[in-house]
Amino acid sequence: MKQANKTRASWLALMLAVFLVLAACGNDNGNKNAENTKESNTSEPASASPSSSASPSNAGGSELKPYKLKLVYEGAPQADEAKVEEALNKILTEKINATIDVVPIDWGAWDDKMNLMIASRESVDVMFTAAWNGYSKNVAKGAYKDIGELLQQYGKGILESLDPAFLEGSKIDGKNYGVPTNKELASAGGIVYRKDIAEELGLDMNAVKTPEDLDAIYKVVKEKKPDMIPLYTTGGLFTVHSFSEFDFLGDGTIPGVIMKNSDNTKVELAEEMDIYKRYLGVARDYFTKGYINKDAATTQLSSQDAYKAGKVFSTVEPMKPGKADEIANASGLSGKLGQIMLTGKTVSTGETAGAMLAISSTSKDPARAMMLINLLHTDKEINNLLNFGIEGVHYTLNGDIMTPTAQSAQYSPGVAWELGNQFLNRVWDSEDPRKWELFKEFNSGAKSSPGLGFVFNGDSVKSEVGAIANVQKQYQKALESGSVDVDKVLPEYLKALKAAGADKVVAEKQKQFDAFLASK
Repeated sequence: MKQANKTRASWLALMLAVFLVLAACGNDNGNKNAENTKESNTSEPASASPSSSASPSNAGGSELKPYKLKLVYEGAPQADEAKVEEALNKILTEKINATIDVVPIDWGAWDDKMNLMIASRESVDVMFTAAWNGYSKNVAKGAYKDIGELLQQYGKGILESLDPAFLEGSKIDGKNYGVPTNKELASAGGIVYRKDIAEELGLDMNAVKTPEDLDAIYKVVKEKKPDMIPLYTTGGLFTVHSFSEFDFLGDGTIPGVIMKNSDNTKVELAEEMDIYKRYLGVARDYFTKGYINKDAATTQLSSQDAYKAGKVFSTVEPMKPGKADEIANASGLSGKLGQIMLTGKTVSTGETAGAMLAISSTSKDPARAMMLINLLHTDKEINNLLNFGIEGVHYTLNGDIMTPTAQSAQYSPGVAWELGNQFLNRVWDSEDPRKWELFKEFNSGAKSSPGLGFVFNGDSVKSEVGAIANVQKQYQKALESGSVDVDKVLPEYLKALKAAGADKVVAEKQKQFDAFLASK
């Protein structure tokens, strides 16, 4: 009996010693892990679920585990990105105990790289999306999280500051999968151009009322400035939805449109419409005359970077107050760009979902991702740091007015319309100080599309939508940039679209849209 008791005591002592050693190792590993998390995401969420009690409002960052957020957006990589990340990390660590990896993807490479990220299930936290950029299609693929609960729990600042029309208009089947940028609500199409060159050449830009009127302008530019590209594009011109005034009813990559500027509710294939054919003809005419860059169908150089090179006279752009000034400041051409609006003002679901930040379904901490988006909508310092860089380095500040420095070109993403709340953005000294008041005025008096509030659900035609995407990739950029013979290639494109199931998709879109209209 004594021997048994001795044996039991020995085992207990041994187990206690092992426990103490393991506990000590655990504490040491815990400290190392806390340091290492800044280099990579943890395998478990830092705040386990949307119902977590820890949030910026009730805990600061003190009760949250360290976490590294990955933010992916469409835009040119910047030389001083690492410096800005370091500055952001100091603030984000204090606010939500997070650091950030900013991952801009250049305009020309965006579609392919974004689709690859989604298909490969790459770990991402926050990703830019838009109605014109596959939003509905990617929701159907399960790429983004339903953010309803996350908004209520961690997005109170968003709910308080964002016009409810944005969140309501960007829903799919009653659910939100992205947080819209707080920006202009109306849409229009037009051109941005080198105002200084136009003045030098004596060009009457006030005479430009339609795309066809640009012919006389570009003719002079080509003759007098042979090294300059009269019209630069990366694949699409007057056929873009803001210019042609198409309402794609939720996703600009899925066939079937109505006209935003009309009360007609018949869904049609855009490629069969007269306005589409008209604009293809203009683009082809300009391409054959040498007005458009020869690599328009394949280039990955953004128009912003092309402007920086000083060889571009004009680009087609979605219009808003100060659009030219925004591009000018991001391109090192402050005060040298002007703009002309060539369409009316319209509002559709495409505008409410025209720029959004979604939480990827691969995020290891969706709650922390929503905290970041909420800060971009409410925290002026974080918002401006991400969009414009470091005060005293990339700009100097007088009140809320920014003045460029010699280092401005090292960090000028030019994508504030993608990232949070534009009404928190400071303005450059070359911009109208009333910029945000002008935005509000711009929104008034816009024609509402009959499809406002409707978003097509492509679940039932998922395979057709996938097949159509491959057809679009083969034909769309070449046609819409004027790079190929319209009379020959458009019939081929239409035939391929129909073979892929475009008519079935249009019929399904009409069916859902009719049900939406009947329910109003």
